[in-house]
Amino acid sequence: MADKMSVTSKILIYMVAGLLVGSLINATAAHTAWVQDYLVFGLFHVVGAMFISMLKMLVVPLVTFSLICGVCGIGDIGKLGRVGGKAFALFMLTTALAITLAITLATLFAPGAGFELASASTSAFTAPQAPPLSQVFIDLIPSNPVAAYAEGNMLQIIFFTILFAVCILMIGERGQVIIDLVERLNDVMMQVVNVVMHLAPIGVFALMAKTFSLQGLDIIIPMLGYFGVLVLALLLHLTGTLMLLLRILGRVNPLIFLKKMRTAQIFAFSTSSSNATIPVTLTSVEKKLGVDNSTASFIVPFGATINMDGTAIMQGVATVFIANVYGIDLGLTGYLTVIAMSVLASIGTAGVPGVGLIMLAMVFNQVGLPVEGIALIIGVDRLLDMIRTAVNVTGDAAITTIVARSEKSIDMDVFNDPNAGATEQDINMPSVQGAK
Repeated sequence: MADKMSVTSKILIYMVAGLLVGSLINATAAHTAWVQDYLVFGLFHVVGAMFISMLKMLVVPLVTFSLICGVCGIGDIGKLGRVGGKAFALFMLTTALAITLAITLATLFAPGAGFELASASTSAFTAPQAPPLSQVFIDLIPSNPVAAYAEGNMLQIIFFTILFAVCILMIGERGQVIIDLVERLNDVMMQVVNVVMHLAPIGVFALMAKTFSLQGLDIIIPMLGYFGVLVLALLLHLTGTLMLLLRILGRVNPLIFLKKMRTAQIFAFSTSSSNATIPVTLTSVEKKLGVDNSTASFIVPFGATINMDGTAIMQGVATVFIANVYGIDLGLTGYLTVIAMSVLASIGTAGVPGVGLIMLAMVFNQVGLPVEGIALIIGVDRLLDMIRTAVNVTGDAAITTIVARSEKSIDMDVFNDPNAGATEQDINMPSVQGAK
């Protein structure tokens, strides 16, 4: 029976097991040298790091081949601009709705009021420097595409790949050989995704075990107000805002959508990386939701780079929390500034390492909050980042589905089929000979 268990179920079981094992170690063996050396920073760290590296290994070639297939599959350059414009507008809309929801809930529940400032050190945090907006636009274009690929700079990779694919279309029939080759390479990469997926439960267990061995659950208690409001806002955005948009704009059943996105959400939660989850998101959107490859392979990498719903929610709650801690009244103007800054910053800092903290530092500076206050929330940020990433990935898939529905590039029979995509992800791994 174990062989018949779906990969998604295995991942969920191993994730919970990792959480329990990690919490147990944190509670009973946090200062036991051999446990820390051989398990936490030994076995768990090595296996988890190897798994993350395997996922990241897939991202650049998969995004490149998928984007080229997507752009060439759309065929019409005008349609490409229309699809990109719709996706961008919807990503900005969901970010604005997310930050508004976060500020509303945080204002209502007032986390941080009466917080003991002396109980936390604020001197250990140094705010990262945000790049100027002019440099952000300059950096969109790679001066050396090979360096962009080597460094995994997603915005530069997306820019170059789309330009390259558009030029393939422009040379007409002569480009068909390249398109055929890339389609075959894309098939190979999807098979590599299948192989990695079946190693996922072990990697997820190691990641969860290490995280909770180091963090434990006790760290949540002093920050319960902030933690609770932020989790509530994230869950409401995921199950409320995004699902309403799916129902109204996408005209699809949100419950079916959520069920089919479960694998990608679990991956996002355990890895805390939208980029690392791209292979799983793409497979779920195409094989389970029925979105055409040309649309999915264009919007999903784009969304993983600029869609910051979860981060925007964190900024909204964190801003109100720190304002309450320091006794600063931001007023309506301050909150409107936070909303505008968060939406703009989600574009300006996309693809920059440490994007969440950079965006938060930018917002704090703009509204006059002490940036060193970020040190108060860093402790629980690792746990919250896991939920934020799951929300971001769900948003990527939701917008992809809405745009695909508007462009009539989604197979609703596949979307409504409960078993669609099962052979790709949830059944025993196909043999190499049987791979398509």
